[in-house]
Amino acid sequence: MKILHALKYFKYKKYDPSWLVDASKSYIDEYPWLPDAISKCTLALEGKNYIRFVSSIRPNKPSSEWQFRENIILEDTIEGDVILDILHGDRIGGVEFYIRRFKK
Repeated sequence: MKILHALKYFKYKKYDPSWLVDASKSYIDEYPWLPDAISKCTLALEGKNYIRFVSSIRPNKPSSEWQFRENIILEDTIEGDVILDILHGDRIGGVEFYIRRFKK
């Protein structure tokens, strides 16, 4: 419970998602809404393996911002393959850097 409470105090910082927007354009036939959704991701909490755009406190609970729908994998970006967490309402919850998970 203390960890969840502490997450409220992390500060989201300005973020430039242009590299993700560019990478998503090759998926526009399947996900026409994706570049626009990513372009709205201008505040982020950046970690070693993950960038969070939406609070994940109490995920998938009725009062939570985080309502998970699916993952989309963007291949061969400038950061390697990345996994997008897609939330209901065509929102981007965050991006996981696949290759970074295995680096020491």
